[in-house]
Amino acid sequence: MVTKLDADAIKAALAETPEWSEVSGAIQRTFQFEDFARAMAFVHKVADYAEDAQHHPDILIRYNKVTISVSTHDAGGISEKDFALAKAVDRFADPRDDA
Repeated sequence: MVTKLDADAIKAALAETPEWSEVSGAIQRTFQFEDFARAMAFVHKVADYAEDAQHHPDILIRYNKVTISVSTHDAGGISEKDFALAKAVDRFADPRDDA
């Protein structure tokens, strides 16, 4: 069973994922890419990973900007599972990553 993190644990986890912030009971980050095609390639990587992990973020696409928001509904808020997804998503945004 996944449990909701308390405020101190969220603060500590955000320190390890500095581009992410807490927004309305979720963690969120906006990524910007060179163009729409690169943004969509990133979204596909995130979608494939999320499906395998069975942990699905909200994804908002605005041309070359992609906002990812994630929380664990079963836990009623933010969990360690969300930060694991955030770290994976950060790797997918790295232009040197061709996975």
